[in-house]
Amino acid sequence: MPLGLLALAIGGFGIGLTEFVIMGLLPEVAADFGVTEAVAGWLITGYALSVVVGALVVTALVTRFPRKNVLVALMGLFIAGNLLSAIAGSYEAMMLGRVVAALCHGAFFGIGAVVAASLVEPAKKAGAIAMMFAGLTAANVLGVPFGTLLGQTYGWRSTFWAITVIGVVALVGTITLVPAKTDSETPGHLRSELRAFGRLQVWLSIAITILGYGGMFGAFTYIAFTLTEVSGFTSGSVPWLLILFGVGLFIGNYLGGRAADRNLTATLLTLLAALTAVLVFFAFSAESQIATVVSLFLMGVLGFATVPGLQMRVMAFADDAPTMASGANIAAFNLGNALGAWIGGVTITAGLGYTSPIWAGAVITVAAVVVLVVATRLQHQRSMVRI
Repeated sequence: MPLGLLALAIGGFGIGLTEFVIMGLLPEVAADFGVTEAVAGWLITGYALSVVVGALVVTALVTRFPRKNVLVALMGLFIAGNLLSAIAGSYEAMMLGRVVAALCHGAFFGIGAVVAASLVEPAKKAGAIAMMFAGLTAANVLGVPFGTLLGQTYGWRSTFWAITVIGVVALVGTITLVPAKTDSETPGHLRSELRAFGRLQVWLSIAITILGYGGMFGAFTYIAFTLTEVSGFTSGSVPWLLILFGVGLFIGNYLGGRAADRNLTATLLTLLAALTAVLVFFAFSAESQIATVVSLFLMGVLGFATVPGLQMRVMAFADDAPTMASGANIAAFNLGNALGAWIGGVTITAGLGYTSPIWAGAVITVAAVVVLVVATRLQHQRSMVRI
């Protein structure tokens, strides 16, 4: 394994922890700032929307710079944002810290995915991308549950202090392990990168990402409330249940990367259809603790197994100018996150209960399947015309 992949995974770990740990701490954050659960949820939505902006605007601004230098600068921004969150004296200051940290997220993963794919042979590209995202899954397996436990024990601010320290470690890893220049790296030009967005399949890939990822996070954003208010778990059980979810993410990321390298389209269709079925089952059976445990694990496996394939799909259709397309797809992941969190908050505010975000997630995921089927048919029709 190239050591550069390890560095990217370390960066992914820190960023993933920042994005996801807030979900397990929403009740504590809401109580501390005196806001409602739905308003506290905007710390997730605001982060995700800022990732979208960063993935597009920041990536566009840095395409002409060496990728390693950009990754180092982005990690510095990440550290600053989490430091702001740790010392925030108000909800508004907390939101500012989240926004600053989020601005590095999309560009880091977008550029990192291109770097990861360039470090291995063509047949292993999806696996290399999965390795980079393994940092994200490790954040869920280890970081999020223990970060939640740390926050519940010593206050949620302690978690963000810990993330700041992890950011420093990730910065050192990026400086020392990522190659100064990959063999495939050439000076980037924004105009040539933007030409990729003239291709319908690039836009369809982005739409599939928004809907596929949005469906899972529509269900997951308010999971702490679902677990305690519907399934009857104690708040102390939430970190351990998140460990189970994180294990599912880790397994799914690994298996999804391997499967996508073999057959990208079939893998995505199968995973998205199966995820829809699991979300429906979860919504029906959330009052059962056993069924909830099974559903939570499978939701993690299937939801994150799609990630390497979703990222690989957009890069495959923009292979001659992948940086902006890759960044845009990272934005799509987080736009889906924001969409799911927003719809989940709307359903809860409407009084539909804490299982309503799960139902909403299932509907969003069905839409992803439909778009993927349409995109696949269009791709086949174009191939037949060429023949």
